[in-house]
Amino acid sequence: MESGLRDFIQGLPKAELHLHLEGTLEPELMFTLAERNGVHLPYSDVEAARAAYDFKDLQSFLDLYYSACAALVTEQDFYDLTWDYVTKAAMANIKHVEPFFDPQTHTNRGIPFGIAIAGILRALEDADEMFGVSFRLIMCFLRDESLDSARHTLQTAHLYRSKIAGVGLDSAEVDFPPALFESIFQEAKEQGYRLVAHAGEEGPPSYIEDALDVLGVERIDHGVRCLEDPALVERLVRDRVPLTVCPLSNVRLRVVDKAQDHPLKRLMDAGLVVTVNSDDPAYFGGYLNENYLAMAEALDLTREDLTKLAKDSFAASFLPEDRKQALIAEVEAYGMKNAGS
Repeated sequence: MESGLRDFIQGLPKAELHLHLEGTLEPELMFTLAERNGVHLPYSDVEAARAAYDFKDLQSFLDLYYSACAALVTEQDFYDLTWDYVTKAAMANIKHVEPFFDPQTHTNRGIPFGIAIAGILRALEDADEMFGVSFRLIMCFLRDESLDSARHTLQTAHLYRSKIAGVGLDSAEVDFPPALFESIFQEAKEQGYRLVAHAGEEGPPSYIEDALDVLGVERIDHGVRCLEDPALVERLVRDRVPLTVCPLSNVRLRVVDKAQDHPLKRLMDAGLVVTVNSDDPAYFGGYLNENYLAMAEALDLTREDLTKLAKDSFAASFLPEDRKQALIAEVEAYGMKNAGS
């Protein structure tokens, strides 16, 4: 690895656009919250919990992910969860975040929507004020839950409309095509939400097309399987549809066998707008900088490549255009200053 590349990535201004707040729940915090709330966990200690973070596919990961969320009960819990992430983000020189949260994960177990979002927003607002890390919060529907549940979630979210920038679609992809949620996304669009959806991770390229054509999304979360359909790639390039790619997640969930097989560089070389993200970093072995570094090492990415990824992370964000351009200029200046360091 090029000497100093780790330091270059550390200093590179970045945005993160594909991050599940519930997926940042580290075992240590999970145990702290469980003890605070009198919640029994199926692990004897933190090390046993870490050992349990061993799964073979998306569904087994999701089973673990949802069981861990039992520790999240109070507004302060959601604050602590979010604060733990945003402090890491600030230390990694992440300037802007667009995190996901899954209200159904919590309302399904009796935790009110308002409890979860109040803690999340308070931490995000504190991070903006203290560290200058701006945010746009995205509420996701669980695609393996009913349409009625999604509709109820959207109706409840109306109470917090000014605080939620967009809606997304996540959880188990196989057997749950985007078209199932056409009516909900139409309602969300009419209410002024920005639209994104997970597609083309485990699901086929046709799920990406449906997310665009049926749901009307602006951004595809994952999308790595687009390379199986050259016509789709051509469309994504032409229309500048961003992909929020999560390399370590893809390796951990066996979307690819190893980091050297990851299609990130091929996506970039094809002319796609690609961003790097950490997805569920507590479970997948690394936060944003670790994802950049893993790809730089595995795929021989240059500093120019890394700078391009960081620029695209701001270009693909939901920030106002003037703020996007200011941050892109900051990335360009950093890249030029450190090109040969």
